[in-house]
Amino acid sequence: MVIEVPWTTLEPAALRGLIEAFVLREGTHYGEGDEPALEAKVDAVRAQLARGEAVITYDTALQTANIVQRGR
Repeated sequence: MVIEVPWTTLEPAALRGLIEAFVLREGTHYGEGDEPALEAKVDAVRAQLARGEAVITYDTALQTANIVQRGR
């Protein structure tokens, strides 16, 4: 079963770690010198969570958390 976890319920360090893991595995290559800084990516994802455009999900069977766009 996959459940939605309100991002506001996570401790700040846990939220930061989850967001960093998400942006570091996104696999996008921006080209030499064009990649946004990690902090900018983290801020962008945090803003998406705050606006409700993205949500944190937890898969109880796999015991994994993920960030996904709302509606996916």
